[in-house]
Amino acid sequence: MKEQPIGVFDSGYGGLTVLKELVGQLPQYDYIYLGDNARAPYGNRSFETVYHYTLQCVRWLFDEGCPLVILACNTASAKALRTIQQLDLPRIAPENRILGVIRPTTEVVGNFTRTNHVGILATRGTVLSESYAIEIAKFYPGIEVYQQACPLWVPLIENNEHDKPGADYFVKTYTDQLMRQSPKIDTVVLACTHYPLLKEKIAAQLPAGSNLISQGEIVAASLADYLQRHPEMEARCSKGSRTRFFTTDSTEDFDNHASIFYGKPLRSTHIDL
Repeated sequence: MKEQPIGVFDSGYGGLTVLKELVGQLPQYDYIYLGDNARAPYGNRSFETVYHYTLQCVRWLFDEGCPLVILACNTASAKALRTIQQLDLPRIAPENRILGVIRPTTEVVGNFTRTNHVGILATRGTVLSESYAIEIAKFYPGIEVYQQACPLWVPLIENNEHDKPGADYFVKTYTDQLMRQSPKIDTVVLACTHYPLLKEKIAAQLPAGSNLISQGEIVAASLADYLQRHPEMEARCSKGSRTRFFTTDSTEDFDNHASIFYGKPLRSTHIDL
């Protein structure tokens, strides 16, 4: 059977933290990862630009045979997913599907909080989209949502400065700004797939007993559930336990940085869009 991998897309490296969990929980499937590193980061770009870039990358993954694409990028999920699902998918590939990372996270966030005060740490684009507040309200109307943009965290991580002492100041700055919005916050969502690399530093700045949620495990469990509920899609996904990596920028840079997110060495291929 022709390989029909599950596509995983991110503007850069962060989606590798999601892919790592997908491969860990669902190792039987084939995967293609595409990082649009040449145009990253997406966090401060306009809705129209993020939509345009994301649609280009989704179409490339479809052309590579992916019947299912996961936007492992909160900014793309917030700014582009709904439009592509509603306007583009019926026209370009009605039999294919695109999933994001925001809905799976918001579906379960109520299981973690006792105070019903939830904090969101995210890029400026995700915060401005209000996607988390809107989605959480659908599932848990009693939860109060507080958001904090962290514009310097992705550059810190992508320049491999996240584990240096200098990063502590910026982690504390944004975490304190979030907690000042409500001392009742007991659950914080890392609403950017880069942020798990700062998880220990962020946790150290939160009150004792706080829940700090990263998305990889949640998205992997959600995908397993989705495939079980949609056997027609599950049957289309090839099962050869192969994972391939592509980047729109330098493969040398990608391979050097990507191993930090993925947890082991990898080799990528360059593509032009």
